[in-house]
Amino acid sequence: MTPFPMKLLGLLLPCLLATSAAVAQSAFPGLQNILTTAEWQRAGLDRLSPDQIGVIDAALIRHTLRTVTNTPAASPSAPAAAPAVPADATPAQAAAAKSRFWDKFGFGKSDGPDWRTQPPMVAKVTGMRGANGFVLDNGQTWEGQEAIPFEILGQSVTIESRPLGAFALKLNGDSLPVRVQRVR
Repeated sequence: MTPFPMKLLGLLLPCLLATSAAVAQSAFPGLQNILTTAEWQRAGLDRLSPDQIGVIDAALIRHTLRTVTNTPAASPSAPAAAPAVPADATPAQAAAAKSRFWDKFGFGKSDGPDWRTQPPMVAKVTGMRGANGFVLDNGQTWEGQEAIPFEILGQSVTIESRPLGAFALKLNGDSLPVRVQRVR
């Protein structure tokens, strides 16, 4: 048996969705035809304009279509495009505006400060915990998510914020960053 060609699947899927939409629209007779006259008046729908009734009918059709195709509803609070950044905006303001743009795609955190605006932490390594863990002079315990390729005991290190809540360790300003995570 031959595998189903992807091009054919790419053509059939939009056709199936369009057919589902057409069936949902043609199968829905309208709210006024579904309700009895008494229900229509009791709901107060007799006081609406035909345009307002059309909006309700369209919402019901969209809901039915989403139910049939299992697609999530669009979020009304999501921005339609990238926010405009004024030319005189500070780097922090520009970063915040870009972060809000990516929030609609699930990237970035809107509940905390932007990682690009966080100052790096400079501390001295006072002890080692296992092969890849270390303790700083401020009492924090960190662990390398990858092998730390240099000797850090007794050295002053810099830990910088990275995207998605990650952190990077640098021995000197010019050393390669090593991914680390805070243990305690």
